[in-house]
Amino acid sequence: MIENEQVEELFLVLDDKLEKTVNVLKDDFAAIRAGRANPHVLDKIQVEAYGGMSPLIQLGNISAADARCLVISPWDKSLLKAIEKAILASNIGINPTNDGNVIRLVFPELTEERRRDLVKQIRRMGEDAKVAVRNNRREAMETLKKLKNGKEISEDENKNCEIDVEDAVKKSVEEIDKIVAAKEKELMTV
Repeated sequence: MIENEQVEELFLVLDDKLEKTVNVLKDDFAAIRAGRANPHVLDKIQVEAYGGMSPLIQLGNISAADARCLVISPWDKSLLKAIEKAILASNIGINPTNDGNVIRLVFPELTEERRRDLVKQIRRMGEDAKVAVRNNRREAMETLKKLKNGKEISEDENKNCEIDVEDAVKKSVEEIDKIVAAKEKELMTV
């Protein structure tokens, strides 16, 4: 890579954006249930508690009782109804059972049709992540073009930088493909 502050900044920003895109995809995939009890399906649920909205994961202990059952033990038992209401409102497709002390979430086995729908959804999410990566590439290439036209980098330096941008984008796309394939395999495993 060449010694130029603006080029170094460009690559730092590009790497950061590519990494964030991949991490967002991983987080989104963690919230998709695959028929097994996964506490991450509750990550985005907000509960009305203490006069405001709080993330469910901050209001109690969430544990997997077995492969298909999550147990939510709130630290304040008076929040049981609010937690149950928030889970129902979140549309995660699981009805909570409240026994007065804990809330249980029993994950039903996924049907073949539901598995196929989820695979389509994760493929679409993977494609969206690739589009974001390609947009990052376009921004980087435009910046390089401006630097070249402003005579801040030479033609050869520009070509080398474009190759480096392509390599970074290619690595991110390959990582996205691996993540999608792994989640697809997890979903289709009965």
